[in-house]
Amino acid sequence: MQFLQLSLLVVLALLVTDSYAEKIRKHKKYNRKPMPPTVSSIEETVEDTNEDDNKALPPLLAGQDIIDNRVPMIDPCLQVHCGAGRICQVDEEGEPQCVCIPTCPVETESRRKVCSNFNETWSSDCAIYQQRCLCNKDDAQCKGAQYKHVHIEYYGECRQMRECTKEEMSDFPRRMRDWLFNIMRDLADRQELTPHYLTMEREAESNMTRRWTNAAIWKFCELDGNPPDRSVSRHELFPIRAPLMALEHCIAPFLNTCDTDNNHRINIKEWAKCLELDEDEIEDRCEQITEEE
Repeated sequence: MQFLQLSLLVVLALLVTDSYAEKIRKHKKYNRKPMPPTVSSIEETVEDTNEDDNKALPPLLAGQDIIDNRVPMIDPCLQVHCGAGRICQVDEEGEPQCVCIPTCPVETESRRKVCSNFNETWSSDCAIYQQRCLCNKDDAQCKGAQYKHVHIEYYGECRQMRECTKEEMSDFPRRMRDWLFNIMRDLADRQELTPHYLTMEREAESNMTRRWTNAAIWKFCELDGNPPDRSVSRHELFPIRAPLMALEHCIAPFLNTCDTDNNHRINIKEWAKCLELDEDEIEDRCEQITEEE
């Protein structure tokens, strides 16, 4: 009898122990904290993600390194110099072309007006350059064949200029030579001359026989276009003609007489003769500067 009671107590103790253990297991099951990810699990996740991304990419890019073989676009017009009244445009074949300015800005200020060699007032310098370009290209917008050689005479509206007398014209070459030398000397003092022209100016300072010749050479070679062609057009004479018109009413007729063959260009011999200088000397020095530059 005692043995039976003892056995029942042992069984009851085991049942209580098992029940308590089960509760602990359930408690741990529902309150288990998430484990931190391991390095291997992170790598597996990244690989799975990359695989999914590659599947979404186009076949050409999937699993390949992307290399950008595109060449930066370079504007073909960057190295093209178009004259006055022209702009550079790229044609259908990708080649740069100089074309006439399509439209000029509308100018409302009177100070923008210019007077042409035909004694006509234009709204702006752009309008004159545009018209000359159109006529040189035989465009339908050309107002007449004579406008192939239209150029700016001076800034401002056209006005009645005093006539240059015979005495004034005969003395003008000397005054012109003096003016050119004074300008060259001022630029040298401001250190605005290239080494070649500075050397010529210093020579003119110490050698009176070179005073006028060197100044004439400097101005002609400076006015000559790019590339130098040993001639200066009426348009290229603008930098010395326009500023002097208000002070020297003889400048326009003087420059007109320099163009002895009336081809709208003044060559080096005509320039020397007009200024009453040695033609051979002025030609040789200009060629030397061109080669050294």
